Amino acid sequence: MIRRYWNINLEEMLEAGVHFGHGTRKWNPRMGPYISVKCKGIHITNLTKTTCFLSEVCDLVFDAARRRKQFLIVARAAIKAHCHFVNKKWLGGILTNWSTIETRLQKQLSHLQTYLGGIKYMTGLPDIVIIVNQQEEYTAL
Repeated sequence: MIRRYWNINLEEMLEAGVHFGHGTRKWNPRMGPYISVKCKGIHITNLTKTTCFLSEVCDLVFDAARRRKQFLIVARAAIKAHCHFVNKKWLGGILTNWSTIETRLQKQLSHLQTYLGGIKYMTGLPDIVIIVNQQEEYTAL
């Protein structure tokens, strides 16, 4: 039996405004079954259905975490949980074409490691710079 560590509260969901959906002009027809009513130009989401689905998602996430599955989540939460995240631009194919993306990322990481690996942990400008070959490292000089 799964022990639940969360409590989904309808009142808190109402206070947080979870029920407010998109404007009635900007909606996807597939969301129809989950919309309770239209009010002042926006859709109001059915919180009873939302609660059921949210409970299922919590079960799924808890079970996946228990089995040590890997997650892709929001950056701040991901950093706290030591999980993967994307916080700038989603690359097309990142999930559907992972082998190609992984190869490209490995090449870029290797390139960055070659050129910038020595300053990976530098938090500010150094107090002293030692240049071994002045002719070869003219740019640094």
